[in-house]
Amino acid sequence: MTDSPSTARNGTIPLRSARSLPAALLGGVLPLLAALFVAVPPAAAAAPPPTAAAASSSQAVPGTPPAPTATLTEVTGFGNNPSNLRMHLYVPDSVTARPAVLVAVHYCTGSGPAFHSGTEFASLADRYGFIVVYPSATRDGACFDVSSPQALMRDGGSDPVGIASMVDHVQRHNDADPERTYVTGASSGAMMTNVLLGNYPDVFRAGSAFMGVPHSCFATTDGSGWNSACANGTVSRTPQQWGDLVRAAAPGHNGTRPRVQLWHGTEDSVLRYPNLAEEIKQWTNVLGVSGTPAASDQPQPSWARTRYGGTGDRAPVEAISVQGTGHSLPTSGMAARAIAFFGLDGTGTSPGPDPDPGPEPEPEPEPEPDPDPGAADCRVGATARTWNTGLTAAITITNTGTAPVDGWSLGFTLPPGQTLTSGWNAVYSADSGTVTARNAAYNATIAAGESVTIGYQATRTGDGAEPSSFTLNGSPCSTG
Repeated sequence: MTDSPSTARNGTIPLRSARSLPAALLGGVLPLLAALFVAVPPAAAAAPPPTAAAASSSQAVPGTPPAPTATLTEVTGFGNNPSNLRMHLYVPDSVTARPAVLVAVHYCTGSGPAFHSGTEFASLADRYGFIVVYPSATRDGACFDVSSPQALMRDGGSDPVGIASMVDHVQRHNDADPERTYVTGASSGAMMTNVLLGNYPDVFRAGSAFMGVPHSCFATTDGSGWNSACANGTVSRTPQQWGDLVRAAAPGHNGTRPRVQLWHGTEDSVLRYPNLAEEIKQWTNVLGVSGTPAASDQPQPSWARTRYGGTGDRAPVEAISVQGTGHSLPTSGMAARAIAFFGLDGTGTSPGPDPDPGPEPEPEPEPEPDPDPGAADCRVGATARTWNTGLTAAITITNTGTAPVDGWSLGFTLPPGQTLTSGWNAVYSADSGTVTARNAAYNATIAAGESVTIGYQATRTGDGAEPSSFTLNGSPCSTG
């Protein structure tokens, strides 16, 4: 074992779409874990070396940059590594002094080299001079551990410990800037992104999760690596409950917390779309910002972006819903948007450390219920995220009374021009006009002081607003 990098066998693990997996694998021992495999576009920088003629032609054109010569290398002996992860490192030719570090975490059935060759992060590193670390999972199915008690606690003795060791190694051996360390990942890697941000808030400045779930959502105690309830988007908690799980992962941390960017396809059938709303609840609570968007826009026709706690490119929390897309992120252009969110593209505010905002703010208290004497003991908050012809809405029902609600029916009216196309965490009675959403079997009881979140997707021809009033079991609820 040595601290020196050795040349990697780059490209030895082919990148295929899920449809090309053989039937034996899809029906084998790990069908659910294998479903987390993600097909991603080839990296823009993965071009073959130029021929002699091409090189001559390039030299004849003033200002033509030389083709990158940097290669992916494997590093061994990088430090504490209880689960025997592998580490691959990409240091671009253009690496800057005191470079930033990006940890890029692969999907199930993938590897570090596959994520290197199949995403755009390496070509962006060539452009902006940061270093990329690619961990590789070693357990069956090549999924990262995001479910065991050891994985969900700082220095708990599983995969997150090995990844933290990789970061420490690069900071020491490549003179990297410890104030500019970031993490991103897809699917299993996105779940690990959320875990790392919670376990090591002093290590990572920000993270970008493509198709993930909240920290601790996948938790199990029976040794299983799969949590069907979380994957199906049926685990719903209050912002405070989600935030408490993050704070418990690093109980001694009293400093600032990393900013978070979240991506999800509205048609994701592996880690379902409702998980995005739960991630937003978790990280807005952890960062002490309002769960109501400060800004909404559409960077691309199919992207609906909401920002929380700020309106600029480096808001505390940024969420992007990708309309009509399944479990196949990131696609072209998304990695560049993540790099901009980190501040590594040199635009907007300085790519250096964020200004110290002072002591970490306390989570916002739940607002008091409307004292309207005609209202039931309930409060409903709704938020819509729109794109050109559609929207998704999240509705949180809070029991503000002192007794549990056993069985519920929520009534509301869709604005004109909206047609409901799908919903989750409830059974919907109509697709336009007056709609009734009735509880599912798993969320029929709302304890006193607790909440349930439901949601729906709709097309629209005009108004993209959420419903303005609600009734619970026939009685009006306060809103806000």
